[in-house]
Amino acid sequence: MTATPAGMSYADYLKLNQLLSAQQPLSALHDEMLFIVIHQTKELWMKQMLHELRLAIGLVEQDRFAEAYKAMARISRIQAVMTLSWDVLSTLTPVDYLKFRDVLGTSSGFQSAQFREIEFRLGLKEPKFTEHYPEGSAERQRLEGALAEPSLRDVAQDALERAGFDLGDRSVAALAQAWLQVYRDAERWFDLYGLAEKLVDIDDALAAWRHKHVLTVERIIGNKPGTGGSAGAPYLRATLDKRVFPELWALRTDL
Repeated sequence: MTATPAGMSYADYLKLNQLLSAQQPLSALHDEMLFIVIHQTKELWMKQMLHELRLAIGLVEQDRFAEAYKAMARISRIQAVMTLSWDVLSTLTPVDYLKFRDVLGTSSGFQSAQFREIEFRLGLKEPKFTEHYPEGSAERQRLEGALAEPSLRDVAQDALERAGFDLGDRSVAALAQAWLQVYRDAERWFDLYGLAEKLVDIDDALAAWRHKHVLTVERIIGNKPGTGGSAGAPYLRATLDKRVFPELWALRTDL
């Protein structure tokens, strides 16, 4: 264990000089600072989510469910904080935002490699999104790695199989039937039941985040296209029904 360096200050430890100098508005307008801080903060939280996701995936692979629950609960809490941050951004009125929107150029949250990696590591693996990053770039390599490695959804299914459940072709219907057996005998399969509920917590929080994102975008720019060329709110609305674990939602009808 490394000894604590003598004389280290709070600012030294947190590298506050670098952190607090990273906000560089391109306009002289007051509200651009909020826009930058909100999005930089989201990227920091996403970095922590990825940190927790890697741990949770590794623990579930080893059937160490109770230990994985802590990391998964933390992911859900982070998602809740990120969702609440949209309320802060919504204090930016359409008039305020349009005054500096041009300085964003073609940059867009749609380009966040960390958000795509989170989706991939949760289980929403859509290879087409790697095409938004140059061949050989660090971002593309990370996303390709996330596509190739087991996701949280993958390892949860593997855990079901290790417990003796037949997942067939691993279709949503087959998975829903397997998880339904877990829910119908929750005492016997309590570890798997607890895992499933933690997965639903994450999926629920992700859906809430998407919903609040759409509302905030509509409130600020209506149905204008996004700065990066995306369709903006119409595209975001199309993602609202995405579920990482659709089988866990489907089984509830049959309980």
